[in-house]
Amino acid sequence: MRAKILVVMATALALSWPATAHAEPHGSHSGSHTGSHSGFHSGDTIRYASIKSCPVKGGGTRACGDWRLVMHSGERTTLPDAQGVAREADGSSNGYVPAAIAVSGNGRRVAYFTKKGRLAVRTLGGGVRQFARDALPKAAQYEVTLLLSDDGARLAAVIGGERPADTRVFDTATGDLLGTIPDEVSVLGFSGDGDEVFTSVPADESVTDLVVHGLTGEELRRATPPQVIEANVPQALAADGRTVASLVTGSKAELVTYDMDGDQITGRKKVRLPAGDLHMLDWTGETQVTAHLAGHSSGATRVTIVQIDTVTGQVRVRDRYTVLRDSYVFAACGG
Repeated sequence: MRAKILVVMATALALSWPATAHAEPHGSHSGSHTGSHSGFHSGDTIRYASIKSCPVKGGGTRACGDWRLVMHSGERTTLPDAQGVAREADGSSNGYVPAAIAVSGNGRRVAYFTKKGRLAVRTLGGGVRQFARDALPKAAQYEVTLLLSDDGARLAAVIGGERPADTRVFDTATGDLLGTIPDEVSVLGFSGDGDEVFTSVPADESVTDLVVHGLTGEELRRATPPQVIEANVPQALAADGRTVASLVTGSKAELVTYDMDGDQITGRKKVRLPAGDLHMLDWTGETQVTAHLAGHSSGATRVTIVQIDTVTGQVRVRDRYTVLRDSYVFAACGG
């Protein structure tokens, strides 16, 4: 489903979510296409991207160097054309925090800013699509959150900061702008098939609505979910564009599904989860959601990815890995 970015501090375990999302229809742009990078092999996929942590004089750490890609095979490579440490809106280096990056759920595409400031998407075994120079409004690169659909075919760029702007939704194959989402809503990600954008927005007092938008920005459906859905984040939207999943963690863990059109809970399945805090939840099949659980132990960040059958509640471990110990932050694939 949505390829939400899992960004974890190697020393403090923190997740970076988009703050607000952003819609006036805008003209489409086509980007340029360049050759492939020899470090990629078509049979392998990206497990996560990581940027190194370097000490700061007087104490503390900062991001440094290039973004590194750790593959499922164990191979490591770098993104030499990607901006590592973020640039401010005026082009100067921030010096401390990393620029935005995202990995698609299937691990085959990665979105980032090039060192020349262009938004780009690279395909494993393929090439690089550079978007138009004016694809995004001027903003610090750390104020932009990039979200890829599970297959990497769609990209949402959420612009936050003191001057938030409408979220831009792009076709990654062409670089064309498909539509925009109003900046007053929070973008949660894409639906399981990437055909809708899933968002939330404050409604009445102490109430949050879930809203589904088309790729061109139009509102398709809206619902006020029950507390069990609203209170347990992140939520995930299925490929049907109406079924929402939420995972209740703790000693009485359960997977809850909710139908936005019928405004009713459609399933509650008790599940047994491995240790770790929930950071990502994605629909990866008609009756399957995938959860990323991360924990910090002995100076290392460890991630466990599980697949949950929404009908039976059965849990299967898909992957386990330990993040490079020198990571300042890392961005995992989505579903």
